[in-house]
Amino acid sequence: MPVRKEQIDQDSDGQFAPSSLEVRFARSPLSGNRRQLIRAILDNNEETFFLSSREMAKRYNVDAATIVRTVQALGYERFADFAADLRKHFVKQITPYRVLKAATRERRSVTDQVRHSVEIDTENLSVLRSSINVERVLGLAKLINRSKRILVVGVDLAASLAWFLAYGLLPVGVDAEAPVGSTGNLQHKIDVLTREDLLIAISFGRCLRETVDAVLRARARGVQTFGITDSDITPIASHCDAYLLASTSSPSFTGSYVAPMALINSIIVASAHLQPRRALARLSQIEEEYTSGDRWYSEPQRRARPKGNRDHTTRQRNSEE
Repeated sequence: MPVRKEQIDQDSDGQFAPSSLEVRFARSPLSGNRRQLIRAILDNNEETFFLSSREMAKRYNVDAATIVRTVQALGYERFADFAADLRKHFVKQITPYRVLKAATRERRSVTDQVRHSVEIDTENLSVLRSSINVERVLGLAKLINRSKRILVVGVDLAASLAWFLAYGLLPVGVDAEAPVGSTGNLQHKIDVLTREDLLIAISFGRCLRETVDAVLRARARGVQTFGITDSDITPIASHCDAYLLASTSSPSFTGSYVAPMALINSIIVASAHLQPRRALARLSQIEEEYTSGDRWYSEPQRRARPKGNRDHTTRQRNSEE
């Protein structure tokens, strides 16, 4: 049933319940059929949040144009914008179990599941390409280049993104680190940061408490903070001084890091090209390592047996026969 106007701010236990999609739905003058279609999508959000417009149309026995016109009637310019809000609507409930359970209900073959996963990854990249805030990427790159130290915080699977960003910045002359280990180690790293430093936090969906606590701890010390997340309403977006967005929508229970990786690559590229002399000077120091044979694997050369030994072995084998 539609969200009542008095429910828009808070629910009965004081939590901010309605998503932006629910609010938009409650206030929209949708016709009966369109309202029923959106209601069905919302009620089954765990099974619809990762579907393309074509797949959603197939699921509800309508054509893709009907889906597009319906979401436009809600006020969305593109289906991708509606899909992003649908994910935000679902994100409060999302768990690896529910994602995998929803995917298994689709009754796709394993081959189709693989193709669908790649399709969603491609769609995430397409959304990033069309919506990336280049000015904000450049702003972060400038902040990186003028900061004394960079601490990149990512926990659990996001630790791989944090490590990649820090590792990518090091060769171009940026003092960046992605701390590993205990919560205490992370807190100690934050406690030595100053106003000349920068903390970059990476987390998605409801966001992990340890990452958000790192942001709050850094801000309390006057350290600048920047977030990489997947929605305007995540805790990372709410508490960081600025942030960039990349979708992690996926039928996989691990989520998709294709778009965040592409975003991180753009940050590394911008940081290098804003300070090309420094980047080239630093890279020139390791040029010899890259061009030498020591860095790369090569098959060990096998020592040839002396000819005399081979003849002896052959004679011995023949005598035994």
